[in-house]
Amino acid sequence: MSQSFFKENNVTQIIKITLISSTTNNMFRKSILLILILTTFSSLGDANPLMSRTEYYNKYQNLAVEQMQTYGIPASITLAQGILESNSGNSILATKAHNHFGIKCHSNWTGEKIYLDDDAANECFRSYDKAEESYIDHSEFLKKGKRYQFLFSYNQTDYVNWARGLKQAGYATNPKYADLLIQIIEELKLNKLDEGITPLVSSFKNEAIQNNSRTTHINQVDFVIAKPGDTYYQIARRNGITLRQIHKYNDIDSKKDVLLPGEMVYLEPKRHHSRKKDFIVLEKTMTLREVSQKEAIRLKSLMRKNQSSSPDEQLPKGDQVFLR
Repeated sequence: MSQSFFKENNVTQIIKITLISSTTNNMFRKSILLILILTTFSSLGDANPLMSRTEYYNKYQNLAVEQMQTYGIPASITLAQGILESNSGNSILATKAHNHFGIKCHSNWTGEKIYLDDDAANECFRSYDKAEESYIDHSEFLKKGKRYQFLFSYNQTDYVNWARGLKQAGYATNPKYADLLIQIIEELKLNKLDEGITPLVSSFKNEAIQNNSRTTHINQVDFVIAKPGDTYYQIARRNGITLRQIHKYNDIDSKKDVLLPGEMVYLEPKRHHSRKKDFIVLEKTMTLREVSQKEAIRLKSLMRKNQSSSPDEQLPKGDQVFLR
């Protein structure tokens, strides 16, 4: 039996014994009541402390990012929903059934169930063996649900429309649901996860994270220099980030994984513009893709600044390339 069960029964026992003892002398009744009160508060003191929002974020951020990479749901939305629906992992539904998103059984659910009062009495909720299953089922629930399909037309970084869309689709009955999600995202800066800005703790077990070769000399963006035999996957693992992130940071095709020794590999997003230079004059023939990598400026931003439609067009020596 759970601690909460004993807590509730202790309180009930206090009331019952007080009533029974009403026919006895006052001294005896007060003594028994005092003992039971002390026992009750002692059991309350032994309870596990509640998880904070920050602790929840630290514990489940990798799961949220994995869902984003697999299903296209913003990590900020997944985490904010988890925090809100599960009361930062402290709700009965989360602690007893590992259900972090308040998903009810519905007619197609064949897994374990738990019954709790919600909008109505004794409602059926899905129950899982671990939190990871809840996260995956939440992603599947949104991805396969017809009424949520329009959400996937929004940009992965557009958490505002995602939050409002969830409310519009009827995910929750609370009229302030979207506002609450947005507030959580902005307070904890969860939207950084959508952009790949916040470094993640490595999810690879028994492997030390090595950052010894990291530097910050190019436009204040961290990078490493590829060694012989290095691949993007190996560099991602060594530095505790995902392969998808490293592809995105370096503006490369996800199919490419061969690196030449000496190549720069960025470990965080490049900037939208140069912090120090307005432009450069090319000292040799280059493409905007090469300039982007050399100056740590996002390729799309660089193309927009220079009104170019081709990132791989050869630009002659002496050409001026705007950096901001």
